[in-house]
Amino acid sequence: METQGQRHVRPSTISPVANTFHFEHHLAFDPDQATDLLRQIPEADGLLALFGHDENAQPFLTRTANLRRRAARLLTPPPPREQALAPDGTPLPSKRLNLRDRVARVEWSVTGSEFESLFTLYHATAALFGLPAARSRLKLRTPFFLRFAIENAHPRVYVSNRLTARGLAQTYGPFLSRAAAERYCDSVLDLFKLRRCYEDLHVHPDHPGCAYGEMKKCLAPCNTSCTAEVYAAEAAQVEAFFRTHGESLLATISRDRDAASNDMDFERAAALHKQYEKVKSAAALADPLVRPIPDLRAVIVQPAAAVPDRADDAAVFLLDRGQLAGPERLSTLGVRAVKEQTSVGSSLFAQPLMLQAIPLPPDSGADIPPGSRAQAAIEQPVPANTLSPVNALSPEDRAAHNLTSLAARFSNSASMAPDLALLSDHLALLRRWYYRPEKQRKGELFLPNPDGSWPLRRILRGAARAVLGDPKPMQETDREGVQATKTRLIHAGREGVERAVPVLDRPTLPSPDSPASPPVFRTRRSRKPPAAPASQTQTPADKLPLS
Repeated sequence: METQGQRHVRPSTISPVANTFHFEHHLAFDPDQATDLLRQIPEADGLLALFGHDENAQPFLTRTANLRRRAARLLTPPPPREQALAPDGTPLPSKRLNLRDRVARVEWSVTGSEFESLFTLYHATAALFGLPAARSRLKLRTPFFLRFAIENAHPRVYVSNRLTARGLAQTYGPFLSRAAAERYCDSVLDLFKLRRCYEDLHVHPDHPGCAYGEMKKCLAPCNTSCTAEVYAAEAAQVEAFFRTHGESLLATISRDRDAASNDMDFERAAALHKQYEKVKSAAALADPLVRPIPDLRAVIVQPAAAVPDRADDAAVFLLDRGQLAGPERLSTLGVRAVKEQTSVGSSLFAQPLMLQAIPLPPDSGADIPPGSRAQAAIEQPVPANTLSPVNALSPEDRAAHNLTSLAARFSNSASMAPDLALLSDHLALLRRWYYRPEKQRKGELFLPNPDGSWPLRRILRGAARAVLGDPKPMQETDREGVQATKTRLIHAGREGVERAVPVLDRPTLPSPDSPASPPVFRTRRSRKPPAAPASQTQTPADKLPLS
């Protein structure tokens, strides 16, 4: 039975499909014991919910960077307004929102990053107010995609932000905005001769056509200028371009360019190279994340929420077929990630390493001296959090275990039709985080390998970077202090004679203007004999005056 002021912990039951959510911690609130109760709320990033005495009343839900400070602002007595007096001279009450007398229960969940806070806030709002209210409160809008209408007799490509169940396999995205999607679509269609009209074509020889047909930028299937097989082959090339991010066309042009160069046809090789650059620039307009929604898979690594004795954990989210699941804590024990850059540069010899302890077998016969550091390490008790079977695995196995646990959350919905509303919301959350400027985006996203496997080592290095944080500038070296305490070892290795002596500063030379200045050395040409005194100067005989 819950007592007032007692803290309870409930497991989080966030599901990627069902909108069921519970806060991790909750306690009963009493205004008379507000100070003692607020001490139980951590000073960390997270979600805060305040529930009233009426169970049917809507709770107060907010996201904050400091849970205790936000709760204290809402639940402690507000200070009176300064320089605001009533007619009788008493200070007026503060206009600041205060729910001290209306709150009966406080609940919260601690998060480790802004992405986790946003994802948790979406589930909490959907559980408390419903999915429509969650979309409205968080201002979620369906991202824009490229829809390839392959079911049409004459396929075409257009920009849309509507998701349909039968067209998910031919929907490519998400894009940052409609303008970005249209820019990519126009650049790709300039490379092919696919139709751009929106009408349902009724093929007839007397069809007037359009301007693109006149400019030879369309095969003009409307007036039977091409056969259905030729247009279908062109549409297949466009679909291959979208699925391979242009690699299908780039490989063909590169092969033809090399063949023309080998045949000494340099003019054709130059033209093909120019076309290669055009195709490459068009393919670069789409982010690597852009792909068909059923193939939209990625791993997102974020800093994890602070937990005692788990400071080396990172939070991992899984994006599978456009839906998000997580977080799952990933331990970085055994992963040594060297910071790649500091304020003074980088080292070519500092590389991330995977370190794993290899225990000696009992019958190895290795002699361990008593009282040594190795014996002390053996006798030292192992922390409880490292005795779990997951922490006993290698770093790669731990990462694979976490990804398997996240993928198991989608096992129940694998055979079911996707919930388009939930899919749209998750893609909107992904677009809001992913397309931020790189300096403002915390965390990293990792796409699968071409064979469908996950780059586990890259994921582990990203998790280590999330735990370490941003590189910090190196501390300045006190060279004068180091010089003052510098010593030198003389007679090293000689028993009874070896000793350390301080290194004395070098004597400073006097300035040239001082009277005791050293002689100035000159070259042989500039060197002149010293002038004789006037008394010792003799006049030659031929220069004597006549008497």
